[in-house]
Amino acid sequence: MSRERATALLLDLDGVLRRWDPAVAAGVEREYGLAEGVLGEIAMSWGLLQPVLTGQVSHAQWMTSVADALTPSVGADRARAAVQEWQQYRGEVDPDVLAFVREVRAAGVKVGLGTNATDLLDADLAALGLVGELDVVVNSSAIGVHKPAPEYFRAACEALGTPPKRVLFVDDEDRAVSGARAAGLSAFRWSGPEGLRYLRAALEPTPD
Repeated sequence: MSRERATALLLDLDGVLRRWDPAVAAGVEREYGLAEGVLGEIAMSWGLLQPVLTGQVSHAQWMTSVADALTPSVGADRARAAVQEWQQYRGEVDPDVLAFVREVRAAGVKVGLGTNATDLLDADLAALGLVGELDVVVNSSAIGVHKPAPEYFRAACEALGTPPKRVLFVDDEDRAVSGARAAGLSAFRWSGPEGLRYLRAALEPTPD
């Protein structure tokens, strides 16, 4: 029995379509006398991250919490300044992935962005020049549930107007890939542009 060809693509943002230069955070930490890696460690702690990813708090409130956590070590003013400088950098688009998105959309495949993100996502997409490059955007903070919950993938497939078995999901995190598969989607664990060859093949029509 041959598989059904995917007719829609759902891409993660961070680690797939957007990449981050770790040197930026490292430079801020050195400038302000912070421990190496502490900005990401605090920001990604689940107690602070989960509420912002589900829309319970804003991106600005999340960053205030990060600055509050840094205050005992460097003082309130320096903590706020460090976080502000760190947040000015909004990452970079992976040109290979963007070219692929344009290629498959031109071939008639719907492409959605499926991301755990904050209320800053729309501004980020504009700053990155991605407005109009995707058919739908499914933001966890807007729908109130995050990957890898099955409800997230259900909402994403509904936004794409495509049944799960016809959606190919791409993410750089194993938990998200496993969650997508459990929800009935095809899923591919992204590790870099070398994966584009597989994705192109997966989206090709199956011979009759």
